[in-house]
Amino acid sequence: MLQGRLFSYGDTQHYRLGINHTQLPVNRPRTPAGAQNYGRDGAMRFDGNGGRAKNYEPNSFDGPAQTNVPIYAGVEVSGVTGSHKPVLHKEDSDFVQAGALYRLMKEDEKQRLIANIAGNLGKVSRDDVVSRAVAHFRAADPDYGARLDVAIKAFRA
Repeated sequence: MLQGRLFSYGDTQHYRLGINHTQLPVNRPRTPAGAQNYGRDGAMRFDGNGGRAKNYEPNSFDGPAQTNVPIYAGVEVSGVTGSHKPVLHKEDSDFVQAGALYRLMKEDEKQRLIANIAGNLGKVSRDDVVSRAVAHFRAADPDYGARLDVAIKAFRA
């Protein structure tokens, strides 16, 4: 019975307390660095909630950055197991689905979408952030990015 309780304790706390269950002193990891995640908000928040620090990647504000370093070492069994690079197929891209959705839209829907995005991106003060965002839309569909670029320039004029 005790083993069963130990097994389910972490899941129970996560369910009851939410994302911040590791901030409760009894649940806090005993490592020097503590819990390494960028979870925000939710119940049981005991600190400043990260302030204005960015908690997403990629970003232009010295926030978290992907390292491509596995977070755990392999374990020898009858060979080595651990992190392995996934086998990708032709549609393993962050942009395939966004481009496909854009191409499915009717022309009036595309116009509303472009106007909505341009109205918000046009307010961004940093040109490097805007150009990087437009490049993402271009990667989804060249027409998508080109029309968005024109709309942002018109919005800013």
